[in-house]
Amino acid sequence: MADKGVQGRISSVKNIEKITRAMEMVAAARLRRAEQRISHLRPYAGAIRRMTRQASEAAGNLPSVPVLAERESVRTAAILLVTGDRGLAGAFNSQIIRAGLRAGGELEAEGKTVVYYASGRRGVSSLTFRKKDLKGEYTGFTDRPAYADARTIASDLTQAFVDGEVDRVDVFYNGYVSALTQEVTRETLLPLQEASIFEGDDDENHGEGDGDQPAGASDSGHSALVEYEPDPEEILQRLVPEYVQISIYRALLESTASEHGARMTAMRNASENAGDLIKDLTLQFNRERQAAITQEIMEVVAGAESLV
Repeated sequence: MADKGVQGRISSVKNIEKITRAMEMVAAARLRRAEQRISHLRPYAGAIRRMTRQASEAAGNLPSVPVLAERESVRTAAILLVTGDRGLAGAFNSQIIRAGLRAGGELEAEGKTVVYYASGRRGVSSLTFRKKDLKGEYTGFTDRPAYADARTIASDLTQAFVDGEVDRVDVFYNGYVSALTQEVTRETLLPLQEASIFEGDDDENHGEGDGDQPAGASDSGHSALVEYEPDPEEILQRLVPEYVQISIYRALLESTASEHGARMTAMRNASENAGDLIKDLTLQFNRERQAAITQEIMEVVAGAESLV
């Protein structure tokens, strides 16, 4: 008789294949919704970042208000890791955790203290397991983050910065490129003088026209052609909290889309591997069955010859 164990393995792998294909379809549907949310947010997020940068350039020396205060030296750095609540998404979570821990190790090697904040159960559990100084944990919303979730995280980070508990705030997340590609992205949110918005034009500007820019304005001198009412310093006090919130919200949405894309790809690969395994097991089962039938025929023939 053919090996019953092989039949059992084939049945188990078929069940797994059904589950992975269903998870792939669910991830694909969620990915489409996440892509729409990102496309709607990116122009607004880009505008907030540009306004913040322009207002800070117009202000010259940034005002000495708590949220805008520049520290003489960085003694304590905060790192926010944006991960998911669930696994089965390939290297989606692990690559963020590795990047954050690597950056934290480099800062500690420079004599700085590092504290961690984590969004998503995977990041929280990994940091807790490694006994890292976890100051904030935010879970239960990574499948569909709301702006209120970003506001909560931003409030904690901003308050820690204003209170002098941290001197720098960095965020690590998976930037969404496509369903197949997610890029580990690091952004500095605070202090504003070192924020990533000063590293060049935002991605949202690429390919866009200059219709919003006054005639004759250049990239470096556009702030001179803008008149602010009230003054840039007061505008910055209102803009900076909004800039931190929208930056974190964008990171959450990018991470959500990346997670769905990574899970969809991982489940597709798992389904394909299950299909290949089913073929191999079926071939093994047929060979064993054929060998068993051949053995039975030989036994019948041998028994018949013994009676002659």
